[in-house]
Amino acid sequence: MPEILLIAGDATEDLEFFYPYQRLLEEGYEVRIAAPSRKKLQFVVHDFVDNFDTYIERPGHSWPSDLALSEVDPADYAGLVLPGGRAPEYLRNDSDYRRVVTHFFDADKPVAHICHAATTLAPLGVLKGRRTAAYPACAPDVEMGGGEFVDASAVVDGKVVSARAWPDHPDWMRAFMEVLRADAPVK
Repeated sequence: MPEILLIAGDATEDLEFFYPYQRLLEEGYEVRIAAPSRKKLQFVVHDFVDNFDTYIERPGHSWPSDLALSEVDPADYAGLVLPGGRAPEYLRNDSDYRRVVTHFFDADKPVAHICHAATTLAPLGVLKGRRTAAYPACAPDVEMGGGEFVDASAVVDGKVVSARAWPDHPDWMRAFMEVLRADAPVK
């Protein structure tokens, strides 16, 4: 059974973690959770309220990581999922995060990213020449990283599938499952 790596950290968006995690399990993939360290992670819920210029944040669920990023051999995994939230703002500074994520792009393996995860990809140079979705406030990050921001619910560019935020989950995961099934089918 192919293994998929899902990278999270404290303040990962709750729905952007659990929806792909459970959908991948349902499909028959084994999912391993990596974080800066082995610990119980605390997620957050981002929601939208009328007449508020940005989203609000509430405490979400917690979930344990299976391994630390320093323990990850990315060659062992068939695909990668990167949720958003606030976690990306510190994950992108982790050298093991950068090592692992870069491997998936260099090896042309399936990658799904959503929301603020694009802010971790732009500094790595892996968005250059790519079309990608992200939370609309991250459009400047995508463009500074050499990518083309696309305001859509599921953008497929080769084996990379991106989306804006959790309301896009059905389209995003449907598209990612198509890419994943073609590249790393469950037997």
